[in-house]
Amino acid sequence: MALVAGSSATAARADGDPASDVLATQPLFLPQDAGIPLARQNQITALLGAAANSGYQLRVAIIASSTDLGSVTELWRQPQTYARFLGQELSLVYRGPLLVVMPNGFGLESLNPAVPADASALAGIKIPADGAGLGTVALSAIQYLADASGHSVPIPAAAAATTQAASGDTIPVVAFAIGLALVGLAWGASLRARPLRPPRRNASST
Repeated sequence: MALVAGSSATAARADGDPASDVLATQPLFLPQDAGIPLARQNQITALLGAAANSGYQLRVAIIASSTDLGSVTELWRQPQTYARFLGQELSLVYRGPLLVVMPNGFGLESLNPAVPADASALAGIKIPADGAGLGTVALSAIQYLADASGHSVPIPAAAAATTQAASGDTIPVVAFAIGLALVGLAWGASLRARPLRPPRRNASST
């Protein structure tokens, strides 16, 4: 399942900047009002996972409207300025590359000198106005940045990403069911192994 900000973003607005709270522990900030289809969300999540597995860590904030910025709405349509702000907010927990996607462009920041960040490299990627378009260009940007850092990762097919997300959600349920079955089997075996006790004789019958 895609890592969508959802209620986490709602709670984080009390702190001022919802994306910084979400990205402190997750690789993707994707508010529910972004209008990105679930299949595309799963592709973004799967691509970030593949990049991380190959050795390239990246955090991504998709900002579809000014409300996604919490109390820093003055940074709306200023992706690079917001990327610098977000990088400072995350500096105590994350120092790798950080990508911001807004309808008017990209912001790229990194507090790690060993990992250069130059948003101009993404200038050739055109951003459509709709939410689905934001998801598409986010995929292209993530793939480009990973490849530029020597980590070539393919964009997963929508069906494969959805299946992967669904199987990930199913694993805890299956594990729980297997655990219950094993407990039941062990309890049944203990009952069968327990020796039968002879019936107690009534003292009055002796």
